[in-house]
Amino acid sequence: MYVLALSCPAKGASAAVLSDGEILSTFSAGDAMTGSELLLPMAESALRSAGIGMRDVDLFAVTAGPGSFTGVRIGVALVKGLSFGRGEVCCGVSTLEALAENVLPLPGLICPVMDARRGEVYAALFDSRDGKTARLLPDSALPASELASLVARDYPGRPVMLVGDGVAVASPAFDAAGIALTPLPDVLLPHSAVSCGRVALRKAKEGGAVDGERLAPIYLRESQAETTRRFGGK
Repeated sequence: MYVLALSCPAKGASAAVLSDGEILSTFSAGDAMTGSELLLPMAESALRSAGIGMRDVDLFAVTAGPGSFTGVRIGVALVKGLSFGRGEVCCGVSTLEALAENVLPLPGLICPVMDARRGEVYAALFDSRDGKTARLLPDSALPASELASLVARDYPGRPVMLVGDGVAVASPAFDAAGIALTPLPDVLLPHSAVSCGRVALRKAKEGGAVDGERLAPIYLRESQAETTRRFGGK
């Protein structure tokens, strides 16, 4: 099964083509201002490098959030357009679950964290064993201190692997809570289209693929613009 995976929920963007989970090609851009603009050209380049065309794609995958409202909307809208008229060939993946995928097959507690601004992080928690992850905490938006307290209370004494662009925000809170952190190489920290594609492939095999009309962003809270409108601009 050929998977075209796209990811731009935070700084930068990436595209990858996989065949049954194996990487055929991948492209990435780290510029926060141009990453989303380059998403379609990167997708086209990834397909060319893999030696296949858009018609050969069996599954379109995208990190559907949480993350930057603009980036998430762009990624989801692009996949909707690319998959138009193709039936149930789309799979929206939690950005946090895709981040946890970065760390496999390392065993232990994986805590993906993204900087949600306003003093909060988007976070989840997974237990990695035997090359698979089991979810322990649903995707949430909460203060880093509250996240650290929850982990320290429910999983005392267990070291944690932090992954994502919120590591710098979350690390001090975990240190203050007495949680041992397992250091990871920087290459494993950013969001990745490859990880998105692998999670999507598993979900599709379990019946989780949808058509483009039903593909939707994952927002854990409203945007600042929406909050401003709701309170009359005050």
